[in-house]
Formats: sequence, structure tokens, C-alpha cells
Amino acid sequence: MSYQIKQDGKFKYIEEGQGEPLMLLHGLFGALSNFKDLIDHFSQTNKVVVPILPLLELDLLHTSVGGLQKFVQKFIEHRKYDNINLLGNSLGGHVALVHILKNPQRIKSLILTGSSGLFENGMGDTYPKRGDKEYIRKKTELTFYDPKMATEELVNEVFEITNNRLKVIKIIALAKSAIRNNLGDELKEITQPCCLIWGNNDSITPPFVGKEFNRLIPNSELHIIDKCGHAPMMEVPGEFNQILSAFLEKINAKPATN
Repeated sequence: MSYQIKQDGKFKYIEEGQGEPLMLLHGLFGALSNFKDLIDHFSQTNKVVVPILPLLELDLLHTSVGGLQKFVQKFIEHRKYDNINLLGNSLGGHVALVHILKNPQRIKSLILTGSSGLFENGMGDTYPKRGDKEYIRKKTELTFYDPKMATEELVNEVFEITNNRLKVIKIIALAKSAIRNNLGDELKEITQPCCLIWGNNDSITPPFVGKEFNRLIPNSELHIIDKCGHAPMMEVPGEFNQILSAFLEKINAKPATN
């Protein structure tokens, strides 16, 4: 199913379903197709919101995790969302973490999957080589446990971005900003329930990163999925949706204090 991209002022986003907001923040190469199964599943019970993050549209000065966090904050305020279950994958997880630390008021729970914020492996080093499609294919395949997940469409999307010199400069700026912006010391301040869903074969943010998040975020639970890489919601959507559904049911079942 394809979703209509809505526009409200400068914000482009998808909004499907009714109920408590489940907001998804995508990563660096965050095609909306990555979230298809998740949107299909959770739009039955929640208002699923996917803001299109301006990863490569901000000026170079604001091309950073902090710049993206400000964008998300303005989007939430503009759309008047509240009681948000905030889900971030990869760089989107890092943005979600900075957001909950700066603006915890409207966030009900946090879900991280393959999130940066503590450790990065190889986004800003040899990456990306322009004009070498096979290299890009290999790098894209490394994202997943099963290299067949790196479809021609996905490889072409990455290739197109990496062939644009300004976009490459911005990707490297974002990657470096993520590496500089290590949140280890601040994570203990997060009070909301947090669900960590990690692929056991994630080579970009390996499982020890999920374990470290679990150790440092007080009210967190960790789920590690075998035979899965950096994008669990895309690679094993059934299992991912099951874990997330159970987490949301659990936090909603807690008796309200009057």
C-alpha cells in the first residue's frame, strides 16, 4: 500500500490511522518503504506519523543531529501531537534521544532500533565512494543480515545520493555530528519506558550497543532478534511488530493514577 504524503506549511509527513501517536524517525537512507509493514500494522491501533526529515535539505551549518532535533520539535509543536510513542531507527534513533532529553514533556515512550548515539561503525570513514555502484551495493548489503534485502531500488537510491557532491558532504557532516554527539552520560535522565529492538547481526551498531543502551537507560527493555541486521522493522517486520505491540500494550495496561 502506498501512502499519501501530506504537507502542512514547510512540513511533509505521512499520517495514517487514529489513536495515540506512534511517530517514526527514519535514518540516513530512510526511504518510506522501510516502514511499510510497520505503518500497515500500527495504523489499525495508532495514529502513525512519519515526518520526512530534511536530512539533506538543511544548510550545512544546521546539518547535524541537533538541527534535525529542532526540526522534529517544531513539527511536533506545529501539529500539536501529545503522548507520543517515539520510534527511531539508526540516525533517527539518535535524533529521538536528543529530543527526549531536551523536550520530554510530550513523549510517552521511546523505541530505539539500531540507534546511533553511543557508537557508530563506518558511516563517515571510507564512505561513500562516488560513482562506484558495486561498492555502494556492497555497503548497502552490509546493512542487512540477508544481502538480498539490498534491492536494486534501494541500491539506486543510495547510489543517486552518493553521486551528488553536496549530498555527500552533508552525509559526512551528519555522520561526524553523530559521532561527536555521544549521549552516554545523559541517558540516565530518561524516565519514560524504553523498548530497544536490535538485530543480532547488526554490523553498523552491533548488539553490544543495544546492551549498553539497556544498561544506561533506567526504564528500558532489550530484545535481540537473531539473523537480523541494522533495520529490524524492514528485515523481520512480523517479529518487530509483535515486540512493539506487546511493549505498547504493557505500558498502556499500567493503571492510571488519578
